[in-house]
Parts: sequence; structure tokens; C-alpha cells
Amino acid sequence: MGIQEIATVTGLSKSTVSRALRGMSTVADTTIDQVRRVADELGYVPSSAAAGLATGRQRAVGVVVPVIDRWFYVKALGGVDAELRRAGYDLVLYNLGGPGGDRDRAFRRSMLRHRVDALVLLSLVLDETERAELELARHPMIVIGGPAAGLRNVGVDDVVVAGIAVDHLCSLGHRDVAYVGGQDEAGMNVAVPWLRRDGFADAMAAHGLAVREDWVLDGRFSFAGGVDAGRVLFGDDGARGGIRRAGARGGSRSAGARASASTRDRPTAVFCASDEMALGVVLAAQRAGLDVPGDVSVMGIDGHEYGEVVGLTTVAQDPVAQGRTAARAVLAEVDGGVPEPLAPAPAHLVVRATTGVPRGR
Repeated sequence: MGIQEIATVTGLSKSTVSRALRGMSTVADTTIDQVRRVADELGYVPSSAAAGLATGRQRAVGVVVPVIDRWFYVKALGGVDAELRRAGYDLVLYNLGGPGGDRDRAFRRSMLRHRVDALVLLSLVLDETERAELELARHPMIVIGGPAAGLRNVGVDDVVVAGIAVDHLCSLGHRDVAYVGGQDEAGMNVAVPWLRRDGFADAMAAHGLAVREDWVLDGRFSFAGGVDAGRVLFGDDGARGGIRRAGARGGSRSAGARASASTRDRPTAVFCASDEMALGVVLAAQRAGLDVPGDVSVMGIDGHEYGEVVGLTTVAQDPVAQGRTAARAVLAEVDGGVPEPLAPAPAHLVVRATTGVPRGR
């Protein structure tokens, strides 16, 4: 079954059918949907080899992820895949496997074999060697989830979203606010944690509030890390492994070295730089016998689906939409478009059950 049969059924020209199958921007969305529906009904399978010979393209986009089991990466990957399928492109996944993975295999031996037409990097920062190697292939590239020098980025403004969270807590009357952040051990873009901490500090200063360094903890951007940080904040000196200060570049500070978090020396609110950490802090508070939000308010950033189930207040973003945006951007470059600056992705406050007015107000 070929393009001519699809053209006959739809009443369109062969050239229009060809452009529609490739998802080109010059074809109306309704026409693209119609052509693809008829193509599916007729069992049409495009020849990627023939397309590559005719156009010099692989009709595939590589997506590089630090790991594949994190919520943000899975959602963003789904958005990229949906947009690529719509445009008739395949997705080639490069999983770096975390900090102990073989980045050289992906960057040097795989991507440079011209198997893809463009690259989407999820929360990655490239070192000089990796950038130099990829630039040899001249692939259009874009990053989702955190800025990287010299590359376009699709993501929220991390300083702004942290400020939204602090503004919400301060509007409720909170003045004693702790922060849980730190570096993601799975390999997230290193700029994200620092920007969110900067946003927290800037917003606290704007409200005339001091940041207590002993209430700035490293939650490792994970649920377990949030539990550990919460145990320190709420007076459990047995928090396993010790907790570093969020943003501390070296060393760790044991939980026992901190002042006991008595009722008088406990934050009334905890802002976490991710929902996964916030969910861990909620659990730690409950285990300590505290009421959330009666004794302590907790909120995060991201809009994780588990947060909705628990009733977590958050500043939500849409990684699926970010994935779609990134895919459209690199495909436009593949089609000869000029790269244009991208506005920060939207984020919005979602107030649920874990934040409230502090006791006594």
C-alpha cells in the first residue's frame, strides 16, 4: 500500500499526503489527522530507509535521560514521544544509567553514528568533551528541565517557582520556614537545585525573613531523602546517614550535631524543592506525631501525581507539555527553521491540604 492509494481515498494530491505523513507545519492539523487515519486503515507502513535516502534524514530523534525511573523524566519522555509520532519520527532512547552509567557509550559511540536527526537532553549538563563530540555531528539540540550553557532550554523559571511557594507560605502567616533541597543523586541538571534554593532565599529576603542555615537541608531530590530531612527537622536525632545542608558542596553534618527541634525550635512550614521530597517530609512529620498542616505546613514543586492523592500543596508544572515543546523545536530546526528563544514553561500554585495558617494566628 502506497501514497497513491491514500491520495485516492482522501481526494488529496500525493504531495499533500506526503507532507501530511511527515507532519509538516505547512499542512493543516485536520488534514494530517485525516491522512494518518486513512493510512492506518489501509495498513500503510512508510519506508524509513527510502525516506533516509531521499532526504538524508533518519526520521528519528534521540532522547538522552540520566535514568528512566523518575517521574519528571517519564512524563517529559511521553510528551516528546507523542509529538514525534505525530510528525512521523521515531524516538531513540539513550539511558545514561545514573552516576555510574557509561556516558561515553551514548555520547561517543552511539549518537555520533548518525542514527538520529536531533537530540533532546533531559535535565543534563554536558561537559566540554561531550559538547565537542556532539557538535561534530551538528545535531539540533535542546534541553528539558534546567539551563545548559549554549543550548536552548524548555523548563520553568526555577527562581520564580520557588518564589511562588514562599509567597504562598508567607501569605498564610508563616515566618519560620525551612528548606529541603540539595543535589539529585540520579543525575538531574545541577543548576535546578541551586536555582530553586536561590529563589527561596531571595523570596525570604523580600519578605524580610532570615534563612536559618540549620533549617536548610539536603533531601537528595528523593522521597527517602525527604523523610531523612524531616526526621532532622522534627527532632529525630537518629536520622540515618546524617543530613548535609542543601547546597553544601562538601562534607556532611550529622543530625546529632543539630539543636533538638523542640516545639519552640521547629519550623512552622517546610518548603521542598520537589514534590517527592515534600511527600517524604509529610511522612516524617506524621511519624513524629505532628499534624499537617496544623503543626507544620509542607509544600513542594512539580505537580507529581502522587501529590494529588496525598493532598500536597505544590507549584505545578507540566513536563508532558515541555516534552512536546522541545520535540517541536528540534523538528523545526531539522526542517531548516531558525532556532528562536523559548519562553519559560508555565507553572501555577495548587493549594491543597498540606498548607494552612500556623497555630496561634
